Amino acid sequence: MEAVIMHFRQGRHHQNPHQMILKVANSAQEAKTVIGKTATWTSPAGKTISGKISALHGRNGNVRAIFADAGLPGQSLGQKINIQ
Repeated sequence: MEAVIMHFRQGRHHQNPHQMILKVANSAQEAKTVIGKTATWTSPAGKTISGKISALHGRNGNVRAIFADAGLPGQSLGQKINIQ
């Protein structure tokens, strides 16, 4: 399954590069099925960064993904990410 990286999860004064918002589906019911799965992004240089999908984000099919070791770079915004 594929998803699109929408944005960093951010607050008023900072953004967290270890937490990303992913667009998975068009409804929250469809997005619930991917919670707990692994999301893997491959950089243009071939490096892979993996994270875990933790929770829903809103009601429109978005989810939160947490990348523990290394956060995603800004060039990943708008690109596709694989979900297993």
